[in-house]
Amino acid sequence: MRLTGGALGGRRLVAPRGERTRPTSDRVREALFAILGPLDGADVLDLFAGSGALGLEALSRGATEATFVDAAPAAVRAVRRNLEALDLRGEVRRADARAFLRNAQSRGRSYDLILLDPPYRLAAGLGRELSEAVPPVLKASGRVVVESDRRSPLELELPLLDERRYGDTTIRIHGSRPT
Repeated sequence: MRLTGGALGGRRLVAPRGERTRPTSDRVREALFAILGPLDGADVLDLFAGSGALGLEALSRGATEATFVDAAPAAVRAVRRNLEALDLRGEVRRADARAFLRNAQSRGRSYDLILLDPPYRLAAGLGRELSEAVPPVLKASGRVVVESDRRSPLELELPLLDERRYGDTTIRIHGSRPT
């Protein structure tokens, strides 16, 4: 697995061992970030971070800040190893994604880009809760990227801007709710 573009394109990444983490393929990441376009100055939240590949890709492509959140200790270690190997800075938190979102809201944090790539087996059951928890921490012009299995997608109640399929993987890009 490698970063696909930006200043660090081509650099290798490590992923947690085992079957619990399913890294986004290089092909899907490359296509996604081509759709997203420039990320200069963006503040990014990578929930269910796994290896951190999505957030690291955003940093490589110009994002200023990235926060990586995962509940699995192996994933948190992988993100930290990747940040160190790439000489990047980012906040890494071992936490449940929903609890992190509640805490971020209470602290007044907001993000330009939120990356959601939950375990496929859990995605379908997270829609309602994440639909309520994400908007308060999404900036007015922000976007939310959701990666899920096409057979069991994570459905968010946010405006859908784009949807693409790559084999069994569905990528949806949502915008913030109108105010």
